[in-house]
Amino acid sequence: MIVAEPDAVLRPYRRMLIPMRFLVRLVVNAAAVFLAANLVPGIAVSGFGVALLAGLILGFVNAIIKPILFVLTLPFTIVTLGLFIFVVNAICLALVAWLVPGFTISGFWAALFGAIVISLVSWLLHAILGDEQRR
Repeated sequence: MIVAEPDAVLRPYRRMLIPMRFLVRLVVNAAAVFLAANLVPGIAVSGFGVALLAGLILGFVNAIIKPILFVLTLPFTIVTLGLFIFVVNAICLALVAWLVPGFTISGFWAALFGAIVISLVSWLLHAILGDEQRR
């Protein structure tokens, strides 16, 4: 009996997995934004399509702008023992709200609590769904 290694079995499907991972991340971000809009007063989303667009833009902001903000605010992050990261996340979320029509945030505290909700929901959904790259 010949047993194939899991990697050998998945090799032909690797190209299909990359767009699927992207779509899963996009839907997870959109669900997190939509849930934050329903839980946090001061955050409003006009529909799930807007939440999908906000999730897409949030992914780009987290990939491009958040590392720059993290480096620029590193002294504050060190002094506050990492708590300033929440402020950086709130700034990124406020930037997304500024860029996406139909997604509004009324103030700093709404952005801060929304960023916390989005981070928790994203973390939880990624933990449940799993990520093959990290295994």
